[in-house]
Amino acid sequence: MLRKIVVSIVVLMNLLLYGKGVHMVLKSPAFANGGEIPARYGCHGIDISPALEFGGVPEGTRSLALIVEDPDAPAGLFVHWVIYGLPADLAGLPEGVPPEPVLEGGIRQGVNDFGRIGYGGPCPPDRPHRYFFRLFALDNVPDLPPGASRSDLLAAMRGHVLDEAELMGIYPR
Repeated sequence: MLRKIVVSIVVLMNLLLYGKGVHMVLKSPAFANGGEIPARYGCHGIDISPALEFGGVPEGTRSLALIVEDPDAPAGLFVHWVIYGLPADLAGLPEGVPPEPVLEGGIRQGVNDFGRIGYGGPCPPDRPHRYFFRLFALDNVPDLPPGASRSDLLAAMRGHVLDEAELMGIYPR
């Protein structure tokens, strides 16, 4: 609790001194925010995860979590990747994270809406869709087994999010 108060004070001081907050950054060398996701990262290519870069992780962060989702899917929100227990000092993820339940360092991957562990790339059936990569800084390490769902992770993160960053890419049909 004290950690959350300290982080809040630091953010407030930055707002007062500089007119803006200090926030995490999430980007990819593969595509710009709002840009087109290359085919290699979707079902029309080799369907591997893009490299991601993290920055500005707040003090007090004990772990990071990432959720990738498509809000434009015909049946509603479609989850493409759930990964959690990422070390707080991790600077990013390499291209092609393997679809293993547990990765080096105890990083765990959840199940996506394709019913598989790990990353499942864009594969819109009807038109271009938006894909949101959402990175969360947490003041805990979620106590979830490998294979957790998006809703499991969101429940475990409730009350523990220090900051978040977002990267959005568009994948054409």
